This record gives sequence, C-alpha cells and structure tokens, in this order.
Amino acid sequence: MSFEEKFTWVSTVVSTCVAAVYFAIVLGQVRTVPVAEIAYQRPLLIAIGSLIVLTIIGAIVTAIVTAIGAAVTAKITGEGSIEDSVGDIGRKDERDEDINRRGELIGYYVSSAGMVGVMALAMLRYDQFWIANALYLSFVAGAIVAAVAKLVAYRRGF
Repeated sequence: MSFEEKFTWVSTVVSTCVAAVYFAIVLGQVRTVPVAEIAYQRPLLIAIGSLIVLTIIGAIVTAIVTAIGAAVTAKITGEGSIEDSVGDIGRKDERDEDINRRGELIGYYVSSAGMVGVMALAMLRYDQFWIANALYLSFVAGAIVAAVAKLVAYRRGF
C-alpha cells in the first residue's frame, strides 16, 4: 500500500468521523430547539479546525508508523536498507497522481451539485442554519466521495 493510499484512508476516516460528530451534536438539537436559536457557528468552526488538525496529525502518525514498519521489515528480511525504506514515504508516482486527479474531479462534481442545492436554499430564503449546514455537508460529501473514488481506484484500477 502506497503512502498516498494510506493518507487517503486517514483523510476518509477523519472526514467521516468529524462530520458525524458535528451533525450528531448540531442536528440533535433540531427537534427541541428552533433552528434560528441553535448556535451552530462555534461547533462548525471547531469541526473544520479539527478536520484540518486531525488530518495533519494522522498523516504524521501514518508516516512515522510506516517508517518504523519499513525499517523493521528491512532489518528482519535483510532486503534493502532502512534509508531506502524511509525514503519511499511521500514519494508519488504517475499512478498516484492520476488516481488523485480523478478522485478530486469526482469529488468536485459532488461538491458542485451540493452547491446548486445550497444556492436553491438561499434563493428560497431558508434560515442561515440550513444554508450553512448544507454548505458544510456539500464539502464533506465531496471530500468523502473523492476519497472513496481514490480508494476504489487504488484497489481496482481505473
């Protein structure tokens, strides 16, 4: 498994978990509190910040674990050197770039379709709560679909 694929797994898990927690907290209030009174701004900003920070931490941890695993494997098997194994981290080949490009394009289409829905909500003068959450949902859905498309491409090819 390439480092890019591992990083895609990390971003998929982080995006899904952060969005699930955010929507559980915010949308859990919809039944009991009028939407105009729900304070969604701070949780939304925390969710976006958490997504960025956790993805960076996940990438760092993945790189460290991959480097340690590769070094141990190289030492046990005697094949290759530790420096070669560690040097492969962060290396992209043409296939990684093609998969990334294709996955991001698919995610872009999903996000764009969501933006049309957000624009419709704005034109119909829905509450800012729904517009902001639909916007966040569009970004999250685009990111998750892009990541899933990349993972499918890594596993099955184009």
